[in-house]
Amino acid sequence: MTSTDNAQAIIDAALRSAAPAELRRGQIYGWLTPAGHVQKIDLSGDDYSEAPARKTGHVTVRDVPSFLSYFRKHSDANSEVFADSERLTITAVLDAHTSDTARWGQHRLALSLRTTAAWGQWLARDGKLMTQDEFAEFLEDHLAELVEPSAAEMLEIAQSIQGTTKCEFQSGTRLQSGQRQLSFVETTTAKAGQRGQLTIPEVFTIALQPFEGGTGYKLNARFRYRIEGNGLRLGFKLDRPDEARRLAFEDILSAVAGAVEQPVMNGSPA
Repeated sequence: MTSTDNAQAIIDAALRSAAPAELRRGQIYGWLTPAGHVQKIDLSGDDYSEAPARKTGHVTVRDVPSFLSYFRKHSDANSEVFADSERLTITAVLDAHTSDTARWGQHRLALSLRTTAAWGQWLARDGKLMTQDEFAEFLEDHLAELVEPSAAEMLEIAQSIQGTTKCEFQSGTRLQSGQRQLSFVETTTAKAGQRGQLTIPEVFTIALQPFEGGTGYKLNARFRYRIEGNGLRLGFKLDRPDEARRLAFEDILSAVAGAVEQPVMNGSPA
């Protein structure tokens, strides 16, 4: 063994026998190993601090009051707000860059709107014809959204539709009042051959809330029907539901823009 090897052995033994030393939080320690490698211990991170050095995280809320509550608590003069009408989101970058200083941009707040169950159910049936029983049941299940004719009148119409399921419909006529009159002949044994009419409104109005926590909007719905060999099929066609949803988002956006000092930019943050 050479003198160099002896010296290295002594150094290695000294290192292994060195007493442990207390390290301070917030510092970075480095040393060169006997093999010539650099080792490092970083005690400057959040794991070794009493509190994080900065705020981070992506928070999602579902209504305007929740958005404003979180925004007011964590925003500053340089926070930025973006609105995306296609994604139906409003996003705030709470730690956005200042005019002359870069910041992390990792603390964000998003208002992500969800459509209501009633909105989804009406849209799912929009433009689709149903059997008499299916249509009547749909009206009965959604009396709360019916405005004109009233819920009570629409319930009577639904019950009339259910009462004519065993009839043969022959024609449909548009009355001067704007209603539709459907002529039928009874096919049940007791009333076979007896004629009658079923009158339904051409247009009815509903009130729907597109987004949870948002405002309700009135939409017109036009009755649709088709007389087929196996019976009468009924449905409705909503008048521009996309426009109602757009207006609902604009009203939510206006509520946010009117409550924050920062301008709301059209688009999405980087």
